[in-house]
Amino acid sequence: MTTRSDPLAVDAVRTFEADYRVRFDEAGPDGSLRTSGYMRYAQDVAWRHSDALSFGREWYAARALTWLVRAAELAILADVPMGTTLTAQTRVVGMRRVFARRRGEFRLPDGTLAGWVHTDWVMIDGRGALTRIPPIFGDMFGGDSMTGQVGRVALPPAPDAARVRRFAVRPHELDPMDHANNAVYLDWLEEAILAAGGNRADLAATPRRYRLEYAAAADAGAVLDDAAWPADDGETWSYRLSGSTGSDLFRATLTMGGDG
Repeated sequence: MTTRSDPLAVDAVRTFEADYRVRFDEAGPDGSLRTSGYMRYAQDVAWRHSDALSFGREWYAARALTWLVRAAELAILADVPMGTTLTAQTRVVGMRRVFARRRGEFRLPDGTLAGWVHTDWVMIDGRGALTRIPPIFGDMFGGDSMTGQVGRVALPPAPDAARVRRFAVRPHELDPMDHANNAVYLDWLEEAILAAGGNRADLAATPRRYRLEYAAAADAGAVLDDAAWPADDGETWSYRLSGSTGSDLFRATLTMGGDG
């Protein structure tokens, strides 16, 4: 059973969906939903699902708990033009001690799957340390017991010729936790690809797949360095974002083509 996001009647179910109309400001120059828009919808529908099951932000605040995104795999299978109403669906597909994996799906009005995302969320306490997920979450959200680990993205060193950009986190990129929202990293990734000589066709190809690892948060005003570089196969881009100490904050790959 699946519930719609009707605030007047929400049943406690394990799959939740909501509709999102692609606004003018969410579309790029090609008139289609930006890649980062999928991540914004995914995080919003996940929180709406949690709230529908009575685990709203107040519940977490009272217990000094919160969720952070640590990794994601996003596949874009079809263009989604501005004005299209996407149906976003989310469910927890697995849990293991301190992290939970969600699957999000995005469907066009005719039911066509436009994209999907697997997102690994970790639970932290008021000190910012990893903490075990309360047992009640398994009862309410479901999800199989997992044996794997949070997603990782292993990257080779950037080539000497890779163009390095330096920039600072801007106020409008911050979320209520006062650090760059996880969707913003996708905007930075695609900006870096264009700066490195990539073309817009690379960023609009379908299918294409992103693998993302969020190693640490980028705080307000932080000065960052990033670089994107292509693989020899001509189908894959790698991306690294680092902070002032040189440590990685974010690693990602973009692969064009394949089966999505």
